[in-house]
Amino acid sequence: MTAPDPTHRAPREPEELDSRKAAILEAIVTEYIGTAQPVGSSHVAQASGVSVSSATIRSEMVALERDGYLVQPHTSAGRIPTDKGYRFFVDHLSTPGALGPAQRQKVSSFFTQAQGGIEDMLERTSSLLSDLTSYAAVVVGPSHEQATVRSVQVVGLSAVRATVVVVLSDGAVESRTIEIAETVGSDDLHAATSALDGAWTGTALHDLDAVPPTGDPEVDAVCARAAEAIAGAGRSSDHEPVFVGGPSRLAGSFDAIETVRGVLSILEQELVVVSLLRDVLESGLSVAIGSEHGFEPLASCAVVVAPVHLEGQQAGAVGLLGPTRMNYPAAMAAAEVVGRHLSRHLGEDHFDPEGTSDAS
Repeated sequence: MTAPDPTHRAPREPEELDSRKAAILEAIVTEYIGTAQPVGSSHVAQASGVSVSSATIRSEMVALERDGYLVQPHTSAGRIPTDKGYRFFVDHLSTPGALGPAQRQKVSSFFTQAQGGIEDMLERTSSLLSDLTSYAAVVVGPSHEQATVRSVQVVGLSAVRATVVVVLSDGAVESRTIEIAETVGSDDLHAATSALDGAWTGTALHDLDAVPPTGDPEVDAVCARAAEAIAGAGRSSDHEPVFVGGPSRLAGSFDAIETVRGVLSILEQELVVVSLLRDVLESGLSVAIGSEHGFEPLASCAVVVAPVHLEGQQAGAVGLLGPTRMNYPAAMAAAEVVGRHLSRHLGEDHFDPEGTSDAS
């Protein structure tokens, strides 16, 4: 499966509609998002902001269809929005979306109580975002490529095993278990901690310095084994962790089971997901609708993305994936709020090394 190609994205047209057409289009999009049924002029006439006759509404709906904002799926049926219609709706939202008080409290409580390792927290964040919106959620965490070592600790687990815990500047924790000789005591582990900490602090994980000999064979042996174990973490440090929450919600979002299977297959491909979200953000969008993201297998989907920042730099993203008939105001509000809270949380020093699992 290839990654999205930004050169294939449909150009955004800077078209404007007069206020009456815009109000009618907004009413149709809002009604269709809520009902999934084609919208007729009688429903539009009841919408707030529309104060013209049904005959005038029907005439304007014909004009909107001619201009590509609406389509009539069946003869004598109402209209439904096209991707172009959704795009105009998103770009001209009269009322920005906002989370309700209960949802805001849920987000605040989640990040206040979040503990443990960073990857566990990111996985739970994807579930939180999906719960808020009922769409599939994607959380892309920061890669460790630019992160530097904040501290190192070697902790004895038994007479012949110890764990090496490396805390990075982005809050991530790498933990590896090593074998040690029975003759290694707590003083030796403490000395190894000092040697490793002195050699590695401030260094990128994938570029760790060699640990200078301490003159103690037992300590040097522990340092060598720790360096070998942590080297594996450095080799994978440029890969962003990806977590998907609520994939089962896709089943109720699309009519065709083939579409659901296709989307689920894509969500299993981490590099494609990362590329998709990054491409949307780099294009200057927060919402990509249908073919706009340049990824044909997701032509029936919309993607809502918000960046995650760490120390002033973009360090990941949160995203929502659903049908083009998405509740855009609610999805955009949820992504923005969760992305902002996650950025703040990643910048704080409260990740617990004990919250991560060992990787032998």
